[in-house]
Formats: sequence, structure tokens, C-alpha cells
Amino acid sequence: MNYFIEGLQGSGKSTLLRKMSERHPECRAIYEGDYSPVELAWCAYVDQAKYREILEKYGEIRPMIEEKSVSEGDREIICYTKILTDIPGFHRDLEQYEIYNNRVPFEEFRRIVLGRFRKWDGAPAIHECALFQNIVEDMILFRNASDEEILDFYREIREAIGDREFQILFLQAGDIEASFDVIRKERSDDQGNELWFPLMMGYFNDSPYARARGISGEKALMDHFRHRQKLELQICREVFPGQYTVLESKNYRDEELS
Repeated sequence: MNYFIEGLQGSGKSTLLRKMSERHPECRAIYEGDYSPVELAWCAYVDQAKYREILEKYGEIRPMIEEKSVSEGDREIICYTKILTDIPGFHRDLEQYEIYNNRVPFEEFRRIVLGRFRKWDGAPAIHECALFQNIVEDMILFRNASDEEILDFYREIREAIGDREFQILFLQAGDIEASFDVIRKERSDDQGNELWFPLMMGYFNDSPYARARGISGEKALMDHFRHRQKLELQICREVFPGQYTVLESKNYRDEELS
């Protein structure tokens, strides 16, 4: 069995992954940014020529890069956010080689995503944010896709997954604003300066979705998250019936877990 843990940012996905790992030690725990057989968030996806160029450019940390790289055919996947270095610009440089945020044309994006789900060996694992968050955010915010276009894409993903065994554990946030108030405080420095939320706000405000609609600010961001959560639950119901469980974010009982 594979488990996909999904939900909005700050809904408690990492905590749930740890709990599920304790219950299912036979499953590999895959946190966001780790190498995943299906997900590429926080990973550079490059051909061999570009990989050699990156190794040469950052020769002083070459062993660290190689340690966090995985070959897939003619491609290298570099889990660059797992590399701790103070080299200026390293993480920003490798960020450009992610597939999300409209960095690749949609047909190439579609081919990569569906191809990796088709090739997935289905080995038992617990996946954080590997099914919904990054794909849905990309399609809403950077490709201006409609809900129906996103649902159609997930029908293709469901077909690509085939008969592999999996369950989705979806953490539903009731009061989204209150949830975000908590994580804004949690993700601040010792002086109370917010570290994460300003980045999230800039990410949203600068997206093609927000610009096309002339919207920005916290209210617009919260409206987006309400829309995204509603859409992801609709995907569960319409595309993955019988293969999902909805849990109340940070307020579920252990008996509700698979």
C-alpha cells in the first residue's frame, strides 16, 4: 500500500507522515524535497550535459551534489534543497531547473508527470505532497487552467497509476485563516520576523493567475487556498472514489488513520 498525504500548507502533513511511518514501518517515508519516484518538487530535473555543467560549476561541493542526485534514464534529479551550502546563489540557480511554475511547456510537463506515474514501481511508501499540491498550484497559478482542465489532467494521472494500491489521506482545514496565522508564527525567527509568509505572498502576487485578475494581498491568497482545497476534494470524489480519507486538519483521531 502507498499513502499520499495531501492538504494545504500548514495543515499538518509532515506530522501525519511521521505518525503513519510509525504505524507502517514497512513503508518508505518520502518528505517533500526527498527523491520521489513520482514527484519532482524542490528538485532540479536536468539532462546529462546540464548535470555535468552543474558539477563543474560547483566543483567544491561536487560530492554533496552527487550524493543528492538520482539517475532516471538520460535525466538526473538533484534534490538541491537537501544540500546544505553557503555558496551564494546555488539554490536559486538550481531552482530554475524545476518543472513547476510554468518553467516547461505544458505538453512537456504533462509528458514528464504522466511518464513518471506510469513507470512508478509502486513500492510501499508514504508520500508527502506528491499527488496534489505542486501540480494543482502549477496549473492554477501559472497556467491559468480551469477546474475542468485540472480534473481532466487528474483523470489522465489516475489512468497512469493503473492498478497500484494507494490511499489518499487529505487533511482538510476548517478555518484557513486561523491555520495560516499559526504557521506564520511558527515560521518566524527569534525576533518574531516572519520568514515564510512574505515569500508565499510574493509567490502568489507575482503569479500569472493573480496578475491576470488584478488581485493581490492576504484576502486574495486565502480565497485562492479555499478554491484549491475545494478543487482537491472534488478531485478526490470524482477521480479517486473509494481511495481517499478526509481528516480534520490537526484534529483527527488516530483511529481514523489507515
